[in-house]
Formats: sequence, structure tokens, C-alpha cells
Amino acid sequence: MQLTDKFGRKISYLRLAVTDRCNLRCQYCMPAQGINIVERKELLTYKEMYRITRVLSELGVNKVRLTGGEPFVRKKFINLLESLAFNDKLDEINITTNGALISKHIEKLEELKIKSINLSIDSLHKEKFAQITRRDVFENVFDTFKLLAKSNLNLKLNVVVQSGFNTDEIIDFVELSKNKNIAVRFIEEMPFNGKGQREMNEEWNYTKIINHIQNHYPEINPLQSKKSSTSKNFKIPNYKGTFGIIPAFTRTICNDCNRIRITATGMFKNCLFDGGVFNVRDFIRNGASDNDLKELFISTVHNKPENGFVAEANRDNNVSESMSTIGG
Repeated sequence: MQLTDKFGRKISYLRLAVTDRCNLRCQYCMPAQGINIVERKELLTYKEMYRITRVLSELGVNKVRLTGGEPFVRKKFINLLESLAFNDKLDEINITTNGALISKHIEKLEELKIKSINLSIDSLHKEKFAQITRRDVFENVFDTFKLLAKSNLNLKLNVVVQSGFNTDEIIDFVELSKNKNIAVRFIEEMPFNGKGQREMNEEWNYTKIINHIQNHYPEINPLQSKKSSTSKNFKIPNYKGTFGIIPAFTRTICNDCNRIRITATGMFKNCLFDGGVFNVRDFIRNGASDNDLKELFISTVHNKPENGFVAEANRDNNVSESMSTIGG
């Protein structure tokens, strides 16, 4: 059995949120006062997460990305990684983190053969970093960046391009790929900040970002990306690393989508922009068997919307959740 939607797309990638909590308060992710944190009992347990992942892996999911909130905020997160590492049907276990708590775990992550780390960092200036994240942890995060760049882990930097905040640093981020074998990825800003789309003086979409970069470099080579890649990737000649752009808001990457999401409270999402399809946590706690889970996953994925615009149009409410609630 294989998870396939009615458009013939095979689903092989799970984004699983470990927690809705975060130690930062990034402006594009949540309001300054934070979000309404759910009670512990509402979160999926690690045992439930392991079971969900195992059942999905038996249906063809071979790649899992653990997100939050900030996954390292949750106690004993390493224990979950250790258990997932025993699942031989998983080819990749990846993590998205803000880097504030990860440095002491890097050696362990290498031991567990974690494939890649996506480090969220939106400014290379301490004051601006504090303004974006509403926390003073820049030095800590930048030190972690340098440690990760030296490690055996594949390192990707996630940079949310924010009109009026950090667009003047785009080229500085590209330059980080000159001497380091890293992938810098610029992400279009989305309305998942707990309030909805904010007003912007300029719309920094995929086209504007790539045009801005091309104006600074005489030659940029496009790279062949995997069919289901979320980013369009490029390399500057003689640079060790690469850069890419993720058109998350303009949604030109939906055709080959191979992803599903499960939030920290167990909400199954076929698409980032849908309102959630069903709660797998409640289904499990009501006594569902593994076969029950498989049947539910298969029937739900079959109805995956064609793209993010269809998913958004089918919602009962506007897109205004916090990315910390959804899973980054």
C-alpha cells in the first residue's frame, strides 16, 4: 500500500511538529505576547509520534522532518530521535530549529545519523535579530551556525524575507555560501503569524528576490532540483555552497507536492494552507488499530487538494494561525 492522492502524487514526506512551544517570538510567526499554549495532555506523546511515523512509513513515507515550535524546547526530544532512528523504513530524519538550544546535542545528532538541520536565522546583525525574534540570543545562534557548518550534518539556513526588516541582508546571506558547504534558502513571508497577512510596502516574492540577487552577480547557475523540492536552487560559480528560494506564499511548488503535516496536537494537514482534516491523536486514544490508521491515512491523502490556493479556498476561516501551532 502506498499513500497516493487523486492527482497521482505519492506522499513520502511527513512534517511532524514535536511541540507548539518556542523560546523565541519571531514577528512573522507569532504575536509578541506569544500564543495560547495547549496543555501537555493535548500534545501527542513521543510513543504516539513513533507509532504514527511507523504506520506512515509502512505506507511509503520515508522522510520525516521534526519541527515545532522549537523541538529542543520539549524535554527528552533526543529520546524521540533515538526511537525514530530504529525505523529502518526511514531514509531521512531531519530537524528544523532556531539554534538556541541545539549546540550541546550536535555530536549526538551525528551519531544518530540525522541527515540535515534547517537552521532558522533571519538576520546577521545582533540588534536586528533581536528585533525580529524579540529575544537576545544572536551570539548563541551564530555560534551554533558555525558549529553546524563544521559538523557532518547537512546544513540549510532558512531565511524568511521580510519587507522592511532584512531585505538589505539578502546578498550577505548569499555570501555565506562562498566558503561554506551550506544551502541558504530564502522563504517568502507567509500570513502564519497569529494575526494574518501584515501590510508590506513591497512584496518580496520569488521573482523580486531572484532579480535582486541576479543584479549583484554576473553569473548564477540554476541547479536541477528533485521533483518534489520546495526550493528552486542556484549556485554561484566557485562558491562552495548553494542558495535557493522557497515560493511558499506564491505557491508555484504545489504540483509535485509529496508532503503531509501533523501538528503537535495531532491535527493531520494535507496542506500547509488547509484548516486541518482530522485529529489523529483522538483517533488513536479512542482505540484505533494500526490498520484503522492506515485506512484513514489512505482515504484522507486521496483527497489532498491540488494546491495551496484550493486548500485555502476550502477553509471556513482566514489563514491566521501561528506557524508555531502548525509546525514550521
